[in-house]
Formats: sequence, C-alpha cells, structure tokens
Amino acid sequence: MHTVQNILSSFCRNFSNLFGNFVDLNGSLKVIFNDFPGGAHAFELIVRFCYNSNRMMEITPSSVALLCSAAHFLEMECDDGLGIPNLKPHIENFLEGIRFWTWSELLEALKQCQDLFTSQSYLAILDRIVDHLIERIASPCNSSPHTCSSNRSSFQFSCDSSSNNSWRNNCSGATWWFEHLLFLKIELLDKVIRTMISRDFDHGIVSKFLFYYHNSSCLGAAQAEKIEATKVVINLLSLLDVRSLSCKDLFNLYRSSISLKTSICCKNKIESLIGPLLDQATIDYLLLPSPRGRDHAYDVDFVLRLIHIFFSGGSFELTLNRLNRVVKMVDLFLVEVAPDPHLKPSEFEALITVLPDTSRESHDQLYLAMDMYLKVHAGLGDKEKMNICCTLNHEKLSAELLRHLTRNLVFPSEAKPRAHVTRQSRMKTLLQENDHLKNFFDSMFRKSFKNNDVKEGVDKRIYDAEELRLSTGVQKLRGDLEGMEGETQLASVKKSGIHIMSNAIYLPKLCS
Repeated sequence: MHTVQNILSSFCRNFSNLFGNFVDLNGSLKVIFNDFPGGAHAFELIVRFCYNSNRMMEITPSSVALLCSAAHFLEMECDDGLGIPNLKPHIENFLEGIRFWTWSELLEALKQCQDLFTSQSYLAILDRIVDHLIERIASPCNSSPHTCSSNRSSFQFSCDSSSNNSWRNNCSGATWWFEHLLFLKIELLDKVIRTMISRDFDHGIVSKFLFYYHNSSCLGAAQAEKIEATKVVINLLSLLDVRSLSCKDLFNLYRSSISLKTSICCKNKIESLIGPLLDQATIDYLLLPSPRGRDHAYDVDFVLRLIHIFFSGGSFELTLNRLNRVVKMVDLFLVEVAPDPHLKPSEFEALITVLPDTSRESHDQLYLAMDMYLKVHAGLGDKEKMNICCTLNHEKLSAELLRHLTRNLVFPSEAKPRAHVTRQSRMKTLLQENDHLKNFFDSMFRKSFKNNDVKEGVDKRIYDAEELRLSTGVQKLRGDLEGMEGETQLASVKKSGIHIMSNAIYLPKLCS
C-alpha cells in the first residue's frame, strides 16, 4: 500500500496532498472520486502510465481528451523528480500533430469531448479541437472524403444510406460536413457555432446547417429535447446577418415553435428575423392557423406584426420592388381572410390600413376583399362599413370595378363615386380606345404605302381623311372631359364658399 501511495503521489499532486494528510500509514485507505472525468476506464489508464517503467504511453485521438481531463483533475503537470516527463507534457507533444489528423480523427476527439462535457477540466483541448475542425471545414481541399478514415480510429462512416450517397455526391460543396456533425449535443453545438461566427465563417452556410440540424435532431426526440434544440437554434440564428437566412426555413421554424409551445420570447425572436424578409415570402407562408382560443381561420395579428417589422426598416433598404411584393401579398391575404365570419371589423380595418396610403398602385384587390367581407358580414352598421370603405380610392380602381361599385348594394351610398366621376372614367377609357385605334390605322396605312407607291396620291387622301375623322372624335372627347373636370372644379369652389368675379376666371364652355 505504501508503494502504491508513493507511485501515485510522485505523479499526481492531488494524491500527494491527499496522502500527506493521512496519518495512519498502516491502516486501510479507501479513496472515492464521485466526479472523476472518464470514470474507472480513465483512472486505469492513469495508473498504467504511472506504473510503466519507461513512462511511455500510446495516445490516440479517441483517448486524448479522456487522458487530458484526468491528468488535469489529478494535477499531473510536474515530473517525478527524476527528470522523467509527466503525462501532461506527453499530451502536449501529441497535440502538436493535430494539424495532421484526418477528418475522422478530429470527429473522434470531438465525440470524446462531448462525453466529458459535464466536466470543466478539458476546455483547453476542446478549444483546440474545435478550432482545427472549423479550419478543416473552411478548407475543403484539406478534408477530402477519402481521408475520413484512419487505422487508429474506431469511428466509421456508414456508406449504405442514401444520405451518405448524397454526401459523397456533394462532398466538394460547402455543405459536405453537415451530416458528420449531427451527433453534436445541443450544448456542444452552441459552442461550435459561436466559434464559427467568431471566426467569420460564412453566415449563409451556418444558417443552413442550423436549420438542417434542427430538422434532423427533432426526429424521434422527446418533447423537452425538441424545445431545448429549438430555443438554442433560434438564439444562434439571431447572431447571424438576417440577409443570410432563408425566409422559408424561418417560417417552418416558427410553425415548429408553435407546435412545441415554446416561450413568447422565442417566437418574438423568430418574428424579428422574418419581418425584414417579408418581401421574400409567399401567401402560403402567411396562412398560419389562429392561436387557441381564437375563432379566426388565420392568425391576423401575426401578419400585422410582420408588416410593422418590415416597415420599421432595420439594415434593409426599402426599395420599390420590395414594397410592391409586400403590397401584393398583403392584398392576397386580405382576399383569403375576408370570407372569415369570425373576423372582427376592427381587425379587418387594421389589415387594410396597415400599408401606407401611397403604397398601392391599384385598389382592385382591395375592393374585392372589401366586397367579400361586407357580403359575409351583412349585419354591420353604416359607421362600421364606412370605416372600412374610406380607405378605397376610386381613382385607383379599374373602369370595370368602378362600374361594379356604383351598382353594389353592400357598399354604403357615401362610399360610392359620384356620377361625374363615373362619366370621367368612361371618357378616359374611350380616349384610350380611340388612341389605340388611331395608332392601329396609322401602322396599317404606312405598311400599305411602303409596298404600293403607285396609289400614293389616292391613298394619302384617304389616310388624311381618316386621320381627320379620328382626330376630330378625339378632340371632341377631350373637350367633353375637360368640361366635366371644370364642373368638378367649379363645384368645389362653390362648396368652399369663395366668391370669384366672373371676369377674373375662365370657365370652360360647358360651365358657362
């Protein structure tokens, strides 16, 4: 017993301090370590090293993390006093060759670290392994799939599954390593991803891996594990440039968080990531079922929050193309929710007024949504109807829908256009048709003139007569239209109560 104490104490400062306080050297001694890293197997390796006469020990990537943790726990930094190196210097010498390890050996060492993750004694070696792993990922030329095996390694890749066939087909791409890191537990994943971000790793690749990891890790996992994985993935995505994220994957993650009943904080973080990317979404993404306790078919409040986040700006420039895409999608969403009999007027009004007044170039879709909503909610009062219809701009309606509005009985009379507005719309339509007809005749005559020079004089007279007739018609239409516009101006002047002398203003002929 005395010999065992001396041997262990000569290499392990922890044992030296422990045995130095033990008085009865002849009595029995029992030492229990409840938190010894690596358990009995690691302690056996330490004892073998201490009893080895030449103090040599084979260290492999699959055992280096275990030995490093145990050596740190037992404080095996110094030598035995005879000039023979202790275990820690052996480990340091072995780690000098980490840059020559194969990809498989790096994964072995990382898996060993993960098994010891509850201990804090191995963090130094974990940092070195993670750093070299990321360096290898960032340099795919140094990590060919053909070098992912080693004679010293017990970690083997299966080549039978379709997923690995896909990996072999895409090993030269930037995502070849995704399947290899699916073994990471959520705590170690957090450390690896944060290290990648600190090393300026491509955010687009990192985000793709996080979505891939989340989808894979949630298959067959317990509810608590799914919630924890979702929470960590959301927090890591929040560290990335939002422009590198996939809008579709974010919506899928949001749906997953709803089904898992994650915290409101998690959902708010996802919404803050989706909002700036709203112009990349489609109408299907927005059709989320209403939360429990609500009778709505779809979650209207969710869409309103996304729109507010989109217009808040952030690091994105609000271009006209992005705005038009969001306007089109919101109008489609309005048409989808308008037939919902449980949608309150205040909520529908919030949807139709959430966009700036000048954002819509056409109000046709808006009119169709209002028409459906008012027909489904026939019991609304005139005030509620007017609150909804006041957003409608008659000048941005097509001629067909403007005529439909004048005959629509579900709209209050105050929301319908006046007669002169309808006449102006018809006149403008006729002008456009006549201009188009004139251009058509013009092109047809010129084409015939080009191929027939003999009849030039006769055809020119015919062409001039036709042109004169069309021009006269157009001039007449334009005159009538200007006259009606003058009536509108005069009516507004009279209504305002401003008196103007007859010789101080020119009135069109139809207004005199």
